[in-house]
Amino acid sequence: MSSDPAWTKRSLVAQALGKVDPQTRAVVPPIHVATTYIRDPDNSYSSGYIYGRPDNATVRDAEAVIAMLEDASGGALLFGSGMAAAIALFLSLAPGDHVVASRVMYWALRNWLAGEGARFGLAIDFVETDNLDQLRKAVVPGRTKLVWVETPSNPLWTITDIASAAEIAHAAGARLAVDSTAASPIHTRPLALGADIVMHAATKVLNGHSDVVAGALVAARADPFWEKITAVRRTHGAILGPFEAFLLLRGMRTLPLRAAAQSRSALALAERLSAHPHVARVLYPGLPQHPHHNVAARQMEGGFGYMLSIQVIGGETAAIGTAARVRLWKRATSLGGVESLIEHRASIEGTGSPCPPDLLRLSTGIEDPEDLYWDLDEALRAAHSG
Repeated sequence: MSSDPAWTKRSLVAQALGKVDPQTRAVVPPIHVATTYIRDPDNSYSSGYIYGRPDNATVRDAEAVIAMLEDASGGALLFGSGMAAAIALFLSLAPGDHVVASRVMYWALRNWLAGEGARFGLAIDFVETDNLDQLRKAVVPGRTKLVWVETPSNPLWTITDIASAAEIAHAAGARLAVDSTAASPIHTRPLALGADIVMHAATKVLNGHSDVVAGALVAARADPFWEKITAVRRTHGAILGPFEAFLLLRGMRTLPLRAAAQSRSALALAERLSAHPHVARVLYPGLPQHPHHNVAARQMEGGFGYMLSIQVIGGETAAIGTAARVRLWKRATSLGGVESLIEHRASIEGTGSPCPPDLLRLSTGIEDPEDLYWDLDEALRAAHSG
């Protein structure tokens, strides 16, 4: 299928770019599991494939869909996890490089940067990147090489103005990388707003079925830094496996439908929970009272994502008690799947977490939103009645 602009992204992703297997004429791309490939008589590799560690045809198929969704001229790279993707980016920096990163971000990556970044010679400063004044003060022209922004930020769902962050980074000679996991390419396209690189924990809504661990990086351009990231993936053996790439490709074919439905349900829940007698606060950028609602409305398309958090009246005890009493929501880590998940994040993140102890993180799935609200309402009331 051509990338003719007459075809929408929804149509292109539904057919995985319309690729048909040339041998069988199958409409579903096959899984290529070979680890090695035949050389030509002249000792070259005219197929373009040499060995399974740096490259794979099924992985390329999934990468092409992600690159299309993000309008990534530089292409996409798939990794064995979101952490593997993010760390490959940081390992591509030089010792001594300065990084400015969001203070509120995925806890495992924040811990890696705080604990391991220095071992690789990186200087890391964490700031509230949704506060542009703080970001400007932290970025040092000539020294800062990367600004890492997570928006919406997990689990407080603050919003960073991507276009403004890109201007600040570029004025200082730095790149802007955006973790857009919670937005997905359906709701935000950071490259179009000026970002240089986008990261997705593809385990989440890109796959959407809680059966694949994967990560992706996409690039605005194929420059020497992108080539360095490619080399890191190759030498570290961090490529995604072909079976996982096949499952990810399958999941992405329904991404526009899932993401739209999940976003609608999240907004409906956020609005109703805002008036709940046992909820102190709802954190969701789609609410007009959210401090960054206007920025979110400007840079997010067709909805505000599938993630929200609630702060429960009664503190940590009431929050944990609520999570203990749900029946339809599942008490589990992760997010973005078709099933709705609930989690007390402070217990998971531990010491140093910016997460309040009364907070429950909600990942909205594709169930009936009336059922989801009823289950939460019953759990909240039961937790407060003892």
